[in-house]
Amino acid sequence: MPLPVESVIPALRRALRDRRVAVLQAPPGAGKTTRVPLALLDEAWLGGSRIVMLEPRRLAARAAAAYMARLLGERVGDTVGHRVRLDTRVGPRTRLEVVTEGVLGRMLQEDPALDGVGLVIFDEFHERSLNADLGLALALQTRQLLREDLALLAMSATLDGTAVAALLGGAPVITSEGRAHAVETRYIPRRAGQRIEAQAAAVTREALAREPGDILVFLPGAAEIRRVHALLADAALPADVTLAPLHGNLPLEQQDVAIAPSPPGRRKVVLSTSIAETSLTIDGVRVVIDAGLARGPRFSPRTGMTSLETTRVSRASADQRRGRAGRMGPGVCWRLWAEHENAQLLPHTTPEILEADLAPLALTLADAGIGDPTQLAWLDGPPPAAFAQARELLGQLGALGGDGRITPHGRRMAALAMHPRLAHMLIAARQLGLVALACDLAALLGERDVLRAEGMPADADLRLRLELVRGGSDAPAIVHEHRVDRDAVRRVREQARQWRAQMRASDREEADVDEAGMLLALAYPDRVAQRRDRGAGDGRFLLRNGRGAVLSSAQALSASDYIVVADLDGQRPESRIFLAAPVAIESLERRLGDQIEDDAHVGWDPAIRSVLARRRRRLGALVLADAPLREPDPELVAAALLDGIASEGIAALPWSDAARRLRERLAFMARLDPSWPDASDATLAATLGEWLAPHLGGARTWADIERLDLFHMLLARLDWRQRAALDEQAPTHITVPSGSRIAIDYSDPDAPVLPVRLQEMFGCMETPRIAGDRVPLTVHLLSPAHRPVQITRDLAGFWRTTYFDVRKDLRGRYPKHQWPDDPVVAVPRRKR
Repeated sequence: MPLPVESVIPALRRALRDRRVAVLQAPPGAGKTTRVPLALLDEAWLGGSRIVMLEPRRLAARAAAAYMARLLGERVGDTVGHRVRLDTRVGPRTRLEVVTEGVLGRMLQEDPALDGVGLVIFDEFHERSLNADLGLALALQTRQLLREDLALLAMSATLDGTAVAALLGGAPVITSEGRAHAVETRYIPRRAGQRIEAQAAAVTREALAREPGDILVFLPGAAEIRRVHALLADAALPADVTLAPLHGNLPLEQQDVAIAPSPPGRRKVVLSTSIAETSLTIDGVRVVIDAGLARGPRFSPRTGMTSLETTRVSRASADQRRGRAGRMGPGVCWRLWAEHENAQLLPHTTPEILEADLAPLALTLADAGIGDPTQLAWLDGPPPAAFAQARELLGQLGALGGDGRITPHGRRMAALAMHPRLAHMLIAARQLGLVALACDLAALLGERDVLRAEGMPADADLRLRLELVRGGSDAPAIVHEHRVDRDAVRRVREQARQWRAQMRASDREEADVDEAGMLLALAYPDRVAQRRDRGAGDGRFLLRNGRGAVLSSAQALSASDYIVVADLDGQRPESRIFLAAPVAIESLERRLGDQIEDDAHVGWDPAIRSVLARRRRRLGALVLADAPLREPDPELVAAALLDGIASEGIAALPWSDAARRLRERLAFMARLDPSWPDASDATLAATLGEWLAPHLGGARTWADIERLDLFHMLLARLDWRQRAALDEQAPTHITVPSGSRIAIDYSDPDAPVLPVRLQEMFGCMETPRIAGDRVPLTVHLLSPAHRPVQITRDLAGFWRTTYFDVRKDLRGRYPKHQWPDDPVVAVPRRKR
């Protein structure tokens, strides 16, 4: 049963004092993000230890710390501090640290026991970020092995409290009634062909005219925010209205403007991504306009690549957004979809651990001595295929040894707060004297693209961006007809400065940006790409993993023989390249030499029906060099010939009449005795290596194969006893009463045929037999013109009955031949 607000804090205190674990479910507007940490700060059981509170976003962490410090009448860094990227404010008196989720993982790496920390709060845990799931799993391990007294609290408005409580060992679930105000929900379906930006701008103008207070508009990404901003700026809004974009890539000053209360007499329209969905309270918001979309990274284990995808929000996220309108008083939420579409929304957002690139997670676990993630307790464990692929990448980067354990190089990588690819690049760059350039490149890759192109993708060449970042003055507004995001350039430069200091980069380094491709090859050894058609220049490349990639337009990189791709979308049949740099083949040979394989490629070429022998240097699917192999291994040649024969089919072999008849006789004997060799197409095809390969010495072409004596090859499969038995049991010919030797037809192994002219069988009362008299031949009695007139296995019966009818017919057609009245006593004749 939900507790009144005034009862929530006492209930939490009791639970954390007694059980050291708890789950708090509080609706939007309950103030849990700021009221709960401050209320627990003076708990006696903390014994002066610190509280660490995790927030999913930098903006939320900074805002929460600032708000709590303001309530205490202090500055951030006194009692309350924060640790976020590029901004740490803590001091010796700090007892409550608000941190972004990745910070907790680094804290646990440096000190698995979390000495000095009494309580870890996971705020907005329903968002289920990878770092939050990892942080909770590691904190639970710390509790189990090192710190039974460590308290854990998970908080959310839309969390499935039961599942989290079970993970925490049966933690009490405390539910607050909250103080959210009523929010009216209105649905506005989108018209066919209408862009979401146009609809959002139109509804915003209507809300400004009809509703009081500030407006919060949720859009999927920064591009949509810019377009809606432009539409509203051109719409002659009232003079008292301020447009305020809000997303993670804005400077801190602009973010602060968006979340600060509007000055008296003014209204504000905040155009935000999902960054404002939770944790933040934007004072004055009475209207929410929700596009119902979110953009986030999706990792594909199949391609090994991460791409940004725009998806529908979950019902839980939609409710969170709606709740923003009821924080300060009654509000209105305009949803830009039809009401019946609610049923199509997923109940909750898919946990990031199920869709993310798991390389950072795998490195963190390896650094903690955990190779198998099932050793930890998870709400949702890492998918095995994605985790295995992540460890494979770490092996390529040298972070894991052959035994699967972390290497000294891997520990150095884990100590850097960046993706393993970039960490490996920075460490390896020291040997090349390119640390400063590597820091600039890593900072670029960790930020959204600093170039913006309207209506077409920006030029993919990373060197353009490096020149911007490494420039000594303010970044220009336009580069190569692309708009420059100066705020992004500023953030990249600041991050690069921090990493240069951390890596102790030399100030005297004079690296050319053309070295970027070689550095990228260190970070992305799996994304080295080779131009498909050296003469086309159409920007189509083959990646090392065998997939295709293409530049979206003609660019300078289109003519590069080799590039390294840092960002692409992973689509089929060819991924679109967003960021890349050229690399020289000599650099690849030098830096990835241990991954390049020399092999003798000997294979069958069906176009010329011959074996081709080439010596190739390969980097995965890329052929770096290809030259004729003068003296190929005879065994490889024979294997290639067998492949060619298999592809052509057994029937294509040069079967002589004698060889075909031998196969038929062997099939007949195998019907009588299964121990005899099987000469069927299927068996011969499956056993080419046994009966044919020993006779292929010196052969290279199909013309060589056509000269083979298949008859004697098959005969060689028989021992001397079988050869004798074959001639005795399945003779090639039989002598008939006329004295002629007639060939036996074994094409039907169940019924061998003796085709003989009727007149040559006069006087023969017994049907001829073979196989030791076990099998009667099927006698095809022929006319003088060698046409069948009777088929029989009973010659005596034929002479007594059917012969006289046949005689009438044949005598009229062949009057010059003798047709005796009694064939039993007649003399057989070869001729008339």
